[in-house]
Amino acid sequence: MSSRIGAGEAQLISASGEGVTWINFEKTTSKQLGYLAQTYPFHPLDLEDCLSRRQLPKIDEYQDYLFILLHFPVFNKRAKVTQSSQVSIFLGRNYLVTVHQGDLKPLVNTFNACRQNEESRQDYLSRDSGYLLYRIMDILVDYTFPILNKVMGNLEDLEDKVFDQKVDAVLDVALLRRDIAAQRRIIWGLRGVVSLLETRVQAFTQEDLSVYFGDVLDHVNRAWSTLEECKDTIEIYKDTDYLLTQDSIQRVMALLTIAITVMVPFSIVSGIYGMNVPLPAGGGPFTFSMLLLLMLLISGGMLVYFRRQRWM
Repeated sequence: MSSRIGAGEAQLISASGEGVTWINFEKTTSKQLGYLAQTYPFHPLDLEDCLSRRQLPKIDEYQDYLFILLHFPVFNKRAKVTQSSQVSIFLGRNYLVTVHQGDLKPLVNTFNACRQNEESRQDYLSRDSGYLLYRIMDILVDYTFPILNKVMGNLEDLEDKVFDQKVDAVLDVALLRRDIAAQRRIIWGLRGVVSLLETRVQAFTQEDLSVYFGDVLDHVNRAWSTLEECKDTIEIYKDTDYLLTQDSIQRVMALLTIAITVMVPFSIVSGIYGMNVPLPAGGGPFTFSMLLLLMLLISGGMLVYFRRQRWM
């Protein structure tokens, strides 16, 4: 059963089943939270945290409810980077309240399904609030894996760019490093909170949910392990791209140095014979040809020497 409590902007949109009532807020306003405070015994600081977007993941435990604040990754297609999306959860004995910005599509779709579909209500709302929290955590954690798969695909594409010296991969490496770092910050905070849920939620359920939340924690740890692997890989690509770029620069500098060195005999000989003083063979008809031949012989000898030293 779905319902709307209140009027105007202060409506509480909920979905109810035999075991629990789920109240969901998207893009919450202060008026909605004020009406929520009149209905449930929530601490004002917890309600204030719901409106803030810079809170760290945490669990606050009270006698009548738990306040859980989490962050999940959401990929911003316009900025091409993963960003953090905050979810605030109030867990009571027969109710659960979620407060978020509406950009976590699995959460939005699940709540709408519970409101509109009897089968979904039986699936999610027929047991207690602790089990509903597990189901929500499960779908949100699983939502991270398509984003991780995209990162893994980008890493595979980046490998070809890094080892192809005709393609500049510096910007791609930097963007992917930023994306991986953003996801690591999100998943790291999520690990700490999920590891505590197993014991904290047990006071609000009659079922033993340790296995369920243990499975969620395993998924979070798997996501973290994947990100650690991605971090190591992108660092290797960064170092490889830097080394290959430096090697290319050194080769160019070596060729330029050799070219300048080979031109030194031309500069010296032409400089000497360019002085306005009497010099040997200075006025002969074959002077220019002899000087040119001398400069070519010296430069050729230098090239042979550089070749034998494997400098070129």
